[in-house]
Amino acid sequence: MSGLQQTFPGQLEAHNVDATTETSKAEVQALGFRNHGLVIRDHQGAVLWKQPDHDVKIEDAQQAIRDLLAKRG
Repeated sequence: MSGLQQTFPGQLEAHNVDATTETSKAEVQALGFRNHGLVIRDHQGAVLWKQPDHDVKIEDAQQAIRDLLAKRG
């Protein structure tokens, strides 16, 4: 995940969140994840893209970011 900031320097912020805390467990469940996942949010926190659990593929996330940045102009 930290590689996303290197791939898209100055274009996004990346944060790792502990999915085992009580607050995070509720959010993980609300996102439809079993344990964890990868989420792309806008600057207001709205979910733009997500991929759950062990299905996370960094290539998919990179393409989603490219697409979202292209839409942003």
